[in-house]
Amino acid sequence: MAAKGNSQRQAMLVTGGSGFVGKALLERLAGNPVWVARALVRKLPEQRLQAVDYRLFTELSEIDAMSGHFEQVDTVIHLASRVHVMHETADDPLAEFRRVNVEGTLALARAALAAGVRRFVFVSSIKVNGETTDGRKPFTADEAPAPLDPYGISKREAEDGLRQLAAQTGLEVVIVRPVLVYGPGVKANFRSMMNWLSKGVPLPFGAIHNKRSLVALDNLVDLLVTCIDHPAAANQTFLASDGEDLSTTQLLQRLGRALRRPARLLPVPDALIKGAATLAGKRGLSQRLCGSLQVDITKNRELLGWAPPLDVDQALRATADNFLKEQDK
Repeated sequence: MAAKGNSQRQAMLVTGGSGFVGKALLERLAGNPVWVARALVRKLPEQRLQAVDYRLFTELSEIDAMSGHFEQVDTVIHLASRVHVMHETADDPLAEFRRVNVEGTLALARAALAAGVRRFVFVSSIKVNGETTDGRKPFTADEAPAPLDPYGISKREAEDGLRQLAAQTGLEVVIVRPVLVYGPGVKANFRSMMNWLSKGVPLPFGAIHNKRSLVALDNLVDLLVTCIDHPAAANQTFLASDGEDLSTTQLLQRLGRALRRPARLLPVPDALIKGAATLAGKRGLSQRLCGSLQVDITKNRELLGWAPPLDVDQALRATADNFLKEQDK
């Protein structure tokens, strides 16, 4: 690979820089005087970080080594992807996921390699491991993958292609599979939970004894930054979590405390919740509420010396405080 000049700071190129994780990662990178933060985005965000160099792209597969995006770039952190779609409209969802998540990712990696990039950090998904750990031990980073849905399958195929590229060329590939990410500004179901709790809505989730791993936004960003230049991270796969697993009941109780609105939870048996969800065509939702999904991050601690900088309660307080500030506007 081509050598980088030593007279300029090395650039970190982030795809998906306008997303939930991407924005937080860019803010962290921009605050480091050693690096230049560069973002590849499909649309310029309304609020841009002054220290970030934003570049527009249309399709990942159209980016080439001569585009100028890779100038002085040492590491690419690839977040952009076609994510899980709640209301799928594609005639062939797997083909569409493959087009973006597999073909686009590998095209980007090849372009980066040709431009002399040293390391490619790929943010994948825990769905590569599977959907649930009910009746089994927590997932580990190096066990055999078992994705079930098109999104998870596409992420696994992208991982496999990147590993093959690394073996053939010497490009250093790091794969990070996060669980559910939460933090200030979180949307979707996590924000819905905060809405319910802040309004004092009684919820039928007071007797759920599952275990689920979550990862705070700041913890995930810290792990990604660690993977940028840690020598032991090269050509490894890591799972990302807070290192403490919670039941749905425990999560709501602790989130309620963070919101300063104690959770009003009714002890409805999870079997009834699952049955009602199945009848309503919401089996996937019941799995997320009542099923277990745990990950083991021992490898992160032993190989990288990495531990989550925030504990769960600190992260929940930061998330809740941001939510409350937004509510007051």
